[in-house]
This record gives sequence, C-alpha cells and structure tokens, in this order.
Amino acid sequence: MSALRIGHLSAGYGKRAIIDNLSLPPLPAGSVTVLLGPNGCGKSTLLRALAGLNPARGEAWLGDNNLMALPFRARAREVVFLPQSLPQGVHLHVLESVIVARRASGEHDADHARQQAMQILEQLGIGHLALTFLDQLSGGQKQLVGLAQSLVRQPGLLLLDEPLSALDLHYQLQVMDLIARETAARQMVTLVVVHDINIAMRYGDTIVMLKDGGLVACGAPQAVITPATLAEVYGVSGRIECCSRGRPLVILDGAIAR
Repeated sequence: MSALRIGHLSAGYGKRAIIDNLSLPPLPAGSVTVLLGPNGCGKSTLLRALAGLNPARGEAWLGDNNLMALPFRARAREVVFLPQSLPQGVHLHVLESVIVARRASGEHDADHARQQAMQILEQLGIGHLALTFLDQLSGGQKQLVGLAQSLVRQPGLLLLDEPLSALDLHYQLQVMDLIARETAARQMVTLVVVHDINIAMRYGDTIVMLKDGGLVACGAPQAVITPATLAEVYGVSGRIECCSRGRPLVILDGAIAR
C-alpha cells in the first residue's frame, strides 16, 4: 500500500506562486482526501502540480516513487488527473473512449479492456450511453464519462477536480459512493475537490483546508470543519450538529461582515 507524502511543495503559473511551501501528513492508500477552500486558494493548482501539469518544486512521493523526478509518461501511469471538463470536439463513442483509456494504462487484452470499460460504465449508471458519441452528451454526462476513463486506468493516485459540479443530487451521491468504494477496493489515494461542505463531511477520510495557497488545517472531518475554520476560510458563521440519524451536518447561519 502506497501513501502519498507531500513536503514543502510550491507551485504556480509563471512567476506567480499559488501554493507556497505546503506540507501534509501522509495520506494513506485506500483513503479519500477532500480539498476545501475558497476559489483561488490553490486546490486545482495542487492537483495539477501533482499530475505534472504545472511547474512545481518540493517533494511528492507515492510510496517509493518520487513523482517530482518521474518523466511525464511514467508519472501518467501512476497518476490520473480528471479536470473540470473534458476536451471538446472528440467524436468517439463513450465505450470506445473508456477502452482507449484502459489500454493506455497497459491493458493489452482487447476483450478484457472492453469488459472492464462496460463494467465501470454500468457502475456509474451510464451503460446505456455506451454507443453514444461524446460530443452528443450533456455536461453532466461528460463528467461521468471522464470519471469512468479515470477509474478504468486503475491509478495509484487519483486526482479529481470538482467532479460533481454538473451533476444532480442523485448522481452526486452515486459518484461519491463509487469513488469511496473503488478507492478502498483498489487501495488508491484519491484527492477530490468539492465545494459542498456536507459532501466533504460525509465522504472525506481526511480534509485538507486551504486558504491563499497555505494550509489552514488537515485531519479528520470533524476536527477540520469547525465554526472557527468556516469563519476564517469562508467568512461565514456556521455550526456542526448531528441529524436524527447521528450524521454530522454543517449548518450555515450567514455571512460574516468583512
């Protein structure tokens, strides 16, 4: 099992630093880490840096693999990054696109690749779209296909940038259930950016809360998501209470005047 270890990581765009000297405790295999913070705090930049898509310096180890030293192609076999939207104008069937993703990870058995691709599409509830072209899909359907392409590659590190943004409530829960289940079953390390605090509270094994490119808190959800951090990071007044089923929920009372 390979934990992700990040130490003194800095990343940005050109001369503009977004993430500054970020260090995190080890994020274990089989766990989902949710990145929280306001827009522009560095969540997407961190994911892109780990994927090798942004210049970065510092340390990022996945087990014994030094991600910062791996050539891009070798890193892409270990790390899969799903951006907020798929490339436009791709005229492939959904099933074909997922098979291509599976074969890119080293699968040479065409029948097995097809079987795995269909299985993940069925798990995501979009098996009926297998023979639909990508450029005929809605935004939410494209996000689900992107997630299928990511999961079928069986990475060691899965990076998901707002995978729920175009999905309705049903699919948000279905997708997060699948991400949690597959992360544990495949012993991946998954980092996911979401904006819904209660989704983070429900599904995160670890919460990383960022502000202005720096770490505010990292740990178990109820240790990180507190009235104090909600006020500091988001400028809102909030509290954590348990519902009738004993599940902790974040209740927001209003914005704090600045």
